[in-house]
Amino acid sequence: MSATVPHPSLFPSTSGGQTADPLQSLGEPIGATITATATRMSSERGSDGTEESGVMVQREHVEEDEAYMSLQSPHEVRELQTQASAPTSPVESSTPIPSSTVVDLTPAEAPKPPVKEIIRKTITGYVGFANLPNQWHRKATAKGFAFNLMVCGESGLGKTTLVNTLFAKSLEDQGVLPSKVDKGIGPEVPKTVEITNITANIEESGVRCRLTVVDTPGFGDYINNDLAWRPILDNVEKRFNDYLDAENAPTRTQLRNLETDKRIHALLYFIQPTGHSLKPIDIEVMKRLCDRVNLIPVIAKADTLTDDEVNTFKARVRADIEHHGIKTYKPEENDYDDEDTIMENREFMAKMPFAVVGSLTQIELPGGRRVRGRKYPWGVIEVDNEDHCDFVKLREMLVRTHMEELKDRTAQTLYESYRTEKLMAMGISQDASVFKEISPQAKLEEERQLHEAKLAKMENEMKLVFAQKVAEKEQKLRQSEEELYARHREMKEQLEKQKQEIEQKKIRIEAGTPTMEVKTGKRGKFSLGR
Repeated sequence: MSATVPHPSLFPSTSGGQTADPLQSLGEPIGATITATATRMSSERGSDGTEESGVMVQREHVEEDEAYMSLQSPHEVRELQTQASAPTSPVESSTPIPSSTVVDLTPAEAPKPPVKEIIRKTITGYVGFANLPNQWHRKATAKGFAFNLMVCGESGLGKTTLVNTLFAKSLEDQGVLPSKVDKGIGPEVPKTVEITNITANIEESGVRCRLTVVDTPGFGDYINNDLAWRPILDNVEKRFNDYLDAENAPTRTQLRNLETDKRIHALLYFIQPTGHSLKPIDIEVMKRLCDRVNLIPVIAKADTLTDDEVNTFKARVRADIEHHGIKTYKPEENDYDDEDTIMENREFMAKMPFAVVGSLTQIELPGGRRVRGRKYPWGVIEVDNEDHCDFVKLREMLVRTHMEELKDRTAQTLYESYRTEKLMAMGISQDASVFKEISPQAKLEEERQLHEAKLAKMENEMKLVFAQKVAEKEQKLRQSEEELYARHREMKEQLEKQKQEIEQKKIRIEAGTPTMEVKTGKRGKFSLGR
């Protein structure tokens, strides 16, 4: 019986002159296998001729291997089992070892290593939850994704063309979009805005997406467009209401289906490239819809404007949106975002409203490069060139970077707001203490807020009393001031009067006129003789 083990002379010696353990240098699985084999050999050569000690060590070795296998992945376990079942020979062993370090020892030359006590260790370094993103990726890829996009704008602005350009596929060819060629002028024109649902299953690199495009033909095509926004808003709220009914149903398994969630995740509102400002109908519709959908304004057919006209028109549109309080979609900035993500979000906001051009036509440039675009006598407008239009930025925000964020904001903000308003209108209220968190930290925070509110109330009362006392004091001071002014005027008048009398006396004296008036008696006038 022979065993393939490394020769002790092939390993370096330790500082104490002892040879280093070759099993440690080969790793735990290989070392355990060699140790068990050598122990079994020494047991078979025992004086009593029995194999009891070797069987005992082998049983412990199997238990250790089972504990080691339990920490490995299924693929690694199968590889280890295959290697263990393969026959062992001097040239080929279960674990490949370089031929230069392998020596074939005969039973007479084989050393008798002492039986080592097996120390069972518990491996706690790897738990496994780091693989959760992979599990979520497999589950999401198998289930697929869904995205509901609504396009709104006047006829002839290229809404269908832009949708086809966004997803690089002509939905008209698949029969999911109505062809414009088939549309003719019938005997009667519909009096309201129509809502059409267009669904297509698209796939890219094994990832499936169920795309639903909601079109609004007839919007803005009538003489009186005062209530043109009403059918669109009713359709958006109806989708919210349908999802609310499915949520309140006794059985909610249908919520797991992609077809159940028909809520609008984003709305592209097409603005006519007039170059002036928003029309009244644009302002009214966006104000009505901004609280129910993620509103993304788009300047259609930007190739009809020059670069300076586009920049001027964008500035005017942004000014109108801010002046009328229209809420457009803004990418959220989270604490965990890196600098590149923050800069990318700011670029998206700087480009809004997006000036886009849509086309699926392949045009060959002089250098032989083929691009999607529109050809004019003066040149070619490239759809995927950021220097020509904002189509690339719109596609990146809508599909590549913020599609899930649009869906989350629809579910967590817009839908929750509608759900709260709906239930409160039905008379359903919630007790504030039902889901109230009871913890020492929350309790202290609540007490702190109450104490601050009490202090603020006392401060306001003190300010009110102080202001009242100050007003009373000022009133008294004004009254005293008025009395002083009155006494001052009176004394001044008396002084003026006395001054005039003195002046008159002075004039009489200077003129020789007696200054004192002579009083007459009862018997007659004043006489000098008697």
